[in-house]
Amino acid sequence: MATPPKPAAKAPPLPWQMALAGAAASWAEICSIPFDTAKVRLQIQDKGPTKGTRYTGLINCLSTMVREEGVLSPWKGVVAGVQRQCMFAPIRIGLYQPVRDFYMGKDVQGNPPIHLKIAAGLTTSAIGITVASPADVVKVRLQAEGRLPPDQPRRYKGVIDAYVKIVQQEKVKGLWTGYGPNLLRNCVVNATELVAYDQTKQMLLQTLKLPDDAKAHVLSGLSAGLCATLLGSPVDVIKTRVMNAAKASGPPAFKGPVDCAVQLMKSEGPLAFYKGFIPNYSRIGSWNIVCWTTLEWLKKQYNEYNK
Repeated sequence: MATPPKPAAKAPPLPWQMALAGAAASWAEICSIPFDTAKVRLQIQDKGPTKGTRYTGLINCLSTMVREEGVLSPWKGVVAGVQRQCMFAPIRIGLYQPVRDFYMGKDVQGNPPIHLKIAAGLTTSAIGITVASPADVVKVRLQAEGRLPPDQPRRYKGVIDAYVKIVQQEKVKGLWTGYGPNLLRNCVVNATELVAYDQTKQMLLQTLKLPDDAKAHVLSGLSAGLCATLLGSPVDVIKTRVMNAAKASGPPAFKGPVDCAVQLMKSEGPLAFYKGFIPNYSRIGSWNIVCWTTLEWLKKQYNEYNK
């Protein structure tokens, strides 16, 4: 007969779960956004025969940004990024466990089956990104600004200016530019993160008998980041290209995500879909480590305070 799993620590009330998830994700965003900025720059840089490649890799990209744009340039878009996490993480992370348990039902005992974990991850990720997509568009646009030549005027002065100009030039629907690939990317990446973290932590604690401590949380975060990067890089590249396509001065560069994928395959080859893979994993891996270790610590502090 299988040994029943150890009872999990009591989860905080739902509003607290959502608030703690938002706080942990926002801190992770601040810590890891330099990798995200480098990833965006690498994904959108032109590789035409006359334009060449401006950045040769993660370290070169970050060092070039600091040298040419200032020390704080890797944190471009951090305000929009934190806004996104405050809107997104409480839903996709804070609601994940309640939704998973709802799908599982009250009468089922033991560990939730993986297909219900996937269903819960897809559900909360889809709802969350629908709410947070405008902040995602603004963050990507601001991160991409620095690749423009020094003599070319920037499109946006800051976060508020970006929101206003996007609505003025592209109407309200412009805030959901690239919603299709963004929804696909976030369902793939974020559901994978949630399920991989949940499944890895379950294996470490119940199969390998590791204690529920920072070591288990770091290992689970690394696993979540690697799985999410491998599955999500192609849709992430498409999402970034479509979101960054300017519409104010002419027609969009792509008719949609499928057209973007076809054009990328024709002009740059299949490796284009994994452009920026190293900074992408650096970003997602570090984000998951910081987010999950912070969230687990915050939950522990909450439980100790409310004993």
